Amino acid sequence: MFFFNSFRSFLSFVLVCFSLLPLAAAAPAVKQEKPVLSVTVVQPRMEQWKQRLLVSGGITPWQEAIVASEIGGLAVTSIAVDVGSVVKKGDELLQLSDASVKAAVALQRANVARAKAGLALAKANGDRARSVKDSGALSEQQITQYVLQEESAQAELAAAQATLALEEVRLRQTRIVAADDGVIAARTASLGAVVQVGSELFRLLRQGRLEWRAEVTAAQGMRLQAGQQARLTLSNGETLQATLRQIAPTQDPTNRKGLVYFDIPKESPGRAGMFAQGEIHLGDERVLTVPQTSVVMSDGFAYVFELSGKDRVIRRKVTLSQSQGDRIAISAGLEEKAQVVVTGGAFLKDGDRVLVTEAIP
Repeated sequence: MFFFNSFRSFLSFVLVCFSLLPLAAAAPAVKQEKPVLSVTVVQPRMEQWKQRLLVSGGITPWQEAIVASEIGGLAVTSIAVDVGSVVKKGDELLQLSDASVKAAVALQRANVARAKAGLALAKANGDRARSVKDSGALSEQQITQYVLQEESAQAELAAAQATLALEEVRLRQTRIVAADDGVIAARTASLGAVVQVGSELFRLLRQGRLEWRAEVTAAQGMRLQAGQQARLTLSNGETLQATLRQIAPTQDPTNRKGLVYFDIPKESPGRAGMFAQGEIHLGDERVLTVPQTSVVMSDGFAYVFELSGKDRVIRRKVTLSQSQGDRIAISAGLEEKAQVVVTGGAFLKDGDRVLVTEAIP
């Protein structure tokens, strides 16, 4: 009997233990989410920065003068300048053969002298005819004839003098001179070559002036005005200053960009045809800045990770403007009171849990 009671007590104990097993299995253990990354966060700060616009363009002549021949059929007898020569307005550049033109001038001077003699004779006859007009010594027809001969002689003299002036002009045109101060940029004239009317002989860089031409968008052009300074960097690393002279009144309809023209000092190392990167100074402005390491580029857009709460991050799309040193300015997409992850953003995604190790004010 004792044995039976003991066995029944043991069986009851086993049944109670098995009845408790499902309850223990039904209560799963709570798993704690681990931080993805340990990060340092920093608050953006407002700074006073010099605003600048980065554009590029080419250095070109301010204006070019084409030196051409106004007379044709004459050979080049001498050339006084070459590419790179500095000239003044009126300096002789080239001489054409002038023997035939001088002969034509001499002939016309003789014609003028003959016309003057003819006019003197006709005038004397006319004066005598007019003096005896009332005496009846000459008929009215003869008097009219003498007077008309005098007028004809005057016309012949005027024509001879005009032809002489034309030949003298042609003689002056055999001497090609500089149309303005400047530097010879190109020479196509060759000794002995027979030139034609309008043939380009030289190309003159007027007054030695150069300018830097850059393309800007409409929005960029609205921030520019005459007198602003730009710092140009040439391909060899040399730098020079330029001053904004004017902004083109129209834009290219294909790319919606317009030209801006900057004057370059004459003593600068720039040369026509060079390419230059330009930094246009726009004045001072307060901007919101963060460390450059905070910015993550993805698919052509810029993002920062902002701390939300105590340990979560949110990815924010931002608009960048310019950089100075190790900081970059953000023009849109972020508030001043936000806290952003300094480094490691490339390993984060929106909503990740992080461990903040340091908060930099």
